[in-house]
Amino acid sequence: MSPCFLLAVGVILLAAYIFRHVVVKGQMCTSSAQLHGKTAIVTGESRPSTAAGTNLSVSLVPPAGSNTGIGKMTAVDLAKRGARVILACRSRERGEAALQDVRRESGSSRVVFMQLDLASLKSVRSFAENFLKAESRLDLLINNAGVYMSGRTEDGLGLMFGVNHIGHFLLTNLLLDRLKQCGPSRVVNVSSMAHNFGKINFDCLNTHKALRFGTSFFEVLQGYSDSKLCNILFTHELAKRLQGTKVTCYSLHPGVINSDLGRNTSPVFQWVAMPLIAFFFKNTVQGAQSTLHCAVQEGLEPLSGRYFSNCTVKKLYPKAKDDAAAKKLWELSERLCGLA
Repeated sequence: MSPCFLLAVGVILLAAYIFRHVVVKGQMCTSSAQLHGKTAIVTGESRPSTAAGTNLSVSLVPPAGSNTGIGKMTAVDLAKRGARVILACRSRERGEAALQDVRRESGSSRVVFMQLDLASLKSVRSFAENFLKAESRLDLLINNAGVYMSGRTEDGLGLMFGVNHIGHFLLTNLLLDRLKQCGPSRVVNVSSMAHNFGKINFDCLNTHKALRFGTSFFEVLQGYSDSKLCNILFTHELAKRLQGTKVTCYSLHPGVINSDLGRNTSPVFQWVAMPLIAFFFKNTVQGAQSTLHCAVQEGLEPLSGRYFSNCTVKKLYPKAKDDAAAKKLWELSERLCGLA
């Protein structure tokens, strides 16, 4: 082989190594904060993440359940730091299986499962009531759950709007007094860079209780992006309402995650695409780092309401920090979940 060829191969391998370990892997949470005596909730949603009849679409969405993916890794890390961790998941079977995994991987017995279906406002209220009766503290609320599929909730809301936004909106409001009592405390909302492509159609929300109602691949993808914009606007308005308290809040993009992305795809797809996905996407430990940064990193209080990616605060487009839209969404959300 010629020296030039070997040099070219060496340059390509070096570039690939740098890309994988700098760009893909990203920043890690550097905080060594311990959480003994603290209590954290990590929400999860175990519905299948397929949408509109297409299996490939799952690869566009970071897995977000406390019983799988980045939520599970978040729970493990918090438990290792000494926190009492509540896994709040829809599926009892999967939640209890995850409970054993988190206890084993963290070496902590201070991890419990509580059932929560974010697609049911009745379930959210029941969870909050049971939690407040059973637990004296709440220091961290990690609104991590998310779905990516069309459909309707038990209350007739669009499924992604209902689970990704309204369920967490109601849960947060029902637990705010406890968070204030235990301050300094934090609310962390796992969003996505997909929010950049989202928009809030208030006419559609008022008429159909959904962000949109198409079921094509692109309509579902757009609906997911819309729901992630709701997460950002919710965080923006929540921070304003929390001023003067010891509760702060943050939203974040975890990255594009290689978790169980190919579980519903064909063997051919898995053989061809999965090695590329494994190279270009973060693993679940790396994907949990921005969540952990927002949850435990010291000195973030002045950045309440801000959006993070790669453990770094990022600028938002004007639509994601629109005061009027954020207030309007808050008031609409109050009506839809019976808080108004």
